[in-house]
Amino acid sequence: MKQKKGVQKKSLFREYLEAAIIAIFLALFIRAFVIQAFKIPSGSMKPTLLIGDHILVNKFIYGIKIPCTDRYIIQIKKPKKGDIVVFKWPRNEEKDFIKRVIGIEGDKIEIKNDILHINNEKIETKYIGKYEDENINKADKYVEFLGEDKHYILDEYIKHENYGPKIVPENYIFVMGDNRDQSHDSRYWGFVSLNKLRGKALIIYWSRPQGWSWPRWKRFGHLIR
Repeated sequence: MKQKKGVQKKSLFREYLEAAIIAIFLALFIRAFVIQAFKIPSGSMKPTLLIGDHILVNKFIYGIKIPCTDRYIIQIKKPKKGDIVVFKWPRNEEKDFIKRVIGIEGDKIEIKNDILHINNEKIETKYIGKYEDENINKADKYVEFLGEDKHYILDEYIKHENYGPKIVPENYIFVMGDNRDQSHDSRYWGFVSLNKLRGKALIIYWSRPQGWSWPRWKRFGHLIR
């Protein structure tokens, strides 16, 4: 009887160990190839994403990479205008940035007196109203129509900007933050290589402002567009 109990205990221990190993393997696999969690640290993507939003990023949508490298095994598709993407910052690849894709390869990007133009066409916007929060005293909120995509942006009238014209190179994208006057993006440090993409922002799974505030319950499960 003692031997049987010892065998049962050993068998039970082995079962738990195997389950734990499989769970760790699956978690690593999912993080490497499928889904990864990120936290929004700045207000550059307001009003779409707020400081303290915790998001899940789809790493599979653009392709499958060799783990711990930037080389694609299979490239499924390329980002399109309007996608919100996470990527390695070109000036320091240890940092991850999140921005919206404004231009894809071959696009001509130009800003004239604070108005965005792509391929010599003015990008249409519609005024929504004023926007204020604890970090922004006052900004104008617009809907921006970017091809088939539409999303909110903020303009704080800090300056009247001019940029370009510049052509997006092959296998690169041009990105900007939705909070246009408070975003450090392609206007300042250039284009993003497609092989530096982490993935596409998918959903907000948790959100809480800085400090001891209550969670933002209404943002839980909010799809990112």
